[in-house]
Parts: sequence; structure tokens; C-alpha cells
Amino acid sequence: MPTSRRIPSARPSGLGALRRIGTVSDLLFLYECATREVAQLRTIADRLGLSVQAASHTFRGLARRGLAELKEGRYRPTVAGVDWLHSALGTVRDDLSDRLDRLPIVRTTRAIAASNLAAGSRVGLSIRDGTLTARAGASGPSHGTARTAARRGELVEVVDLQGIVPLPTGRLRLLSLPAERLHDPRLIRMLRAAVGSPPTGLLAAQGLEAYHLVGRAVPGRAIVRFGIAAAVTEATRLGVDCTVVVVDREVPRLFDQFEGPEPPALEILAVGARGGDSVIGHRRQ
Repeated sequence: MPTSRRIPSARPSGLGALRRIGTVSDLLFLYECATREVAQLRTIADRLGLSVQAASHTFRGLARRGLAELKEGRYRPTVAGVDWLHSALGTVRDDLSDRLDRLPIVRTTRAIAASNLAAGSRVGLSIRDGTLTARAGASGPSHGTARTAARRGELVEVVDLQGIVPLPTGRLRLLSLPAERLHDPRLIRMLRAAVGSPPTGLLAAQGLEAYHLVGRAVPGRAIVRFGIAAAVTEATRLGVDCTVVVVDREVPRLFDQFEGPEPPALEILAVGARGGDSVIGHRRQ
């Protein structure tokens, strides 16, 4: 019988190492002892926001590990304690620096002006139909200042950003077509009704057959044919409703294209299923 082996994980360092219970208190305790003359545990307890009992427990743990000692009436780190303090704080410093380097901090951005904006005016930022928009006024969770004047519909540069733009969640509908009815002219009528008139959001078709039928059902409408899973995932995360048309036998292949820990919630509609010409639906989370 085959067995599986667990791949050993790397020993955590930096902030990961601090997750171990007591490590933060140990570091702060040693730091106080190394930088101050400490004769009473209450002094450290008050500075760290601990009880005297908790400070005493921390000291005993450090002493057992040979990192701290009570010598000549003073609480002090040992040589090994000083080495560990420098090493641990240095590792945390490097870890924080690396994390900050990978964390983009946005101070300016460009958005579409939702109304006429004057240079220097305060604007609020929000996502509308998947697009970052700027409106007059500083209300809302994210706002900034228009660097230049802009007319409605123009790009405007926004500076002095504050807050976080909330990201709405779009709805994803999957319209499944029965393969045995692809040549039934009534299927086009049912598909047109299922898509909606006028259709909104992003419309996609998986495969040539679905693309051909969608083109006949809603002529002139832009249809996404390639990279559907990636396009739908990004669009729904920006609040854009999406409709994907697919022949029923292609549904498993379409599902396989969705990757990541949080695929979009899905509503499946069987268009033209056996038993009538109605649209049958159910939800899948």
C-alpha cells in the first residue's frame, strides 16, 4: 500500500518565530535588562504591561535556558542572552524589511472622474463596474486630492490617498446548454432570455459551439472567448457580474480552469434542459 511522506517545513524565523508563545515577552524582558538597571521585577512588569507574577515566570524561563540571571541585585542577560537578543532582533528586522519591500504602498493613483473635478478638490474613491472612480467630496472609506482638474469621464490623478477602497463582489452565472439541443432553434430564444436584455457585466463563452450560439442570441455583444477563468475571477473580485455560456459536456473542463483558494461563488442555470423549455437553476458555493 503506497504511503505518503510529509515534507519537513523550514524552521520559522523573524516574525514567524515570534509566534511561539512567550517569545515576544522573552525578547522584551531581555531588552529591558540589557538597556536599563533593573533591580525589581515590578519595574519590568510595569513597562511591559505584565503582572509581577508573569514577569517572574518569564525570568525563570530565561534563567533555565541560561539567557538571564540575577547578579549583584540586578536582573541581567547572560552572554548567551545578549547573543540571542541581538540575533533574534536582527532576524526580525530583516524579516520586516523584506515584508515591507514586497508590500506596495500606494500614495497616488489614477481614476475615472465621475463628475467634473476642480484641481485641489477632495475626492472619494470607489469601484464602479470594475473601474476605480473619483467623485467630488471626501466621504467614504477612501479619499484623496485631485492633482489637476478633470471633466467627467476623464482620467484624473489623485494624490494624498487615505483609507482603503472597498472591493465589491460580483455574481457569476454559468449557463449550461444541452449538447443534444444545439441545433434546436428554440435554444437560441431561451439563451437570449437567460442572458438578459439588455445584457450587463461580462459575457463569456467556453468553446466554439457556445460562442456561436451566444453570437446568434445576442448579436453585436462583446464576448470573451479566451482566458475565461482568469477574466471571470478578476472581474467578480472587482464587483463585475459575469455570465459564462458553456455546453454541458464542457462544464467539468471549465471548472478545472478555476484555480486559487477562493474561486468565485457560482450560480448554475441549465438552459433548455429536458422536461420543458424553462430555465432551471441552482446555486453552488
